[in-house]
Amino acid sequence: MCPKTNSLASGQSWAQDYSQSSIRLIGLAEILGAIGLVLPAAVHIAPILVPIAAIGLVLVMVGAAVVHARRNEPMNVVVNLVLIALAVFVAWGRFGPYSFAS
Repeated sequence: MCPKTNSLASGQSWAQDYSQSSIRLIGLAEILGAIGLVLPAAVHIAPILVPIAAIGLVLVMVGAAVVHARRNEPMNVVVNLVLIALAVFVAWGRFGPYSFAS
């Protein structure tokens, strides 16, 4: 089953406005962001990638919030705002003046 059909079947009606390749690209960005948040810190290799991945996820979620706001989907916007806040917290915690990076 293609990503577009899966998204539509799961109630993500925004997917009807985007091509299959766009949906795959969004999914890839989210998966790479999640890996970037966890893996570098876990293996202690290039931990600078953690806040960079967090910033990337902030950008993806801002785009998602804009799409959901335009489609008048307030619950999805709230979810995006929570995810943005979490990613900003990680980025601030790693880049900020009182960084908890080791």
